[in-house]
Amino acid sequence: MIRRHVRVRGLVQGVYYRDTCRFLAEESGVAGWVRNLHDGDVEAVFEGPPGPVTRMVRWAAAGPGAAEVTGCDVTAERPEGHRSFRILPDARPGT
Repeated sequence: MIRRHVRVRGLVQGVYYRDTCRFLAEESGVAGWVRNLHDGDVEAVFEGPPGPVTRMVRWAAAGPGAAEVTGCDVTAERPEGHRSFRILPDARPGT
């Protein structure tokens, strides 16, 4: 079990990024969450087996067809034991 925290920059809001991310994560058996940030970025956490998590990170760096990803920062973290994947409410400044 591994965990990756990603922050994606570019045109990533308003292009079905979060919904597509949730669908693909659930289909792949990856747990975690995704949310919009106040500055226009998207943040996500993927937890699960190394192969599926790595594929989700790769997908995050490209996004859905309408997205224009200009950057994707990836951080390895200790898994927290998420059991499902969900879309969180948009982050407020400072969170």
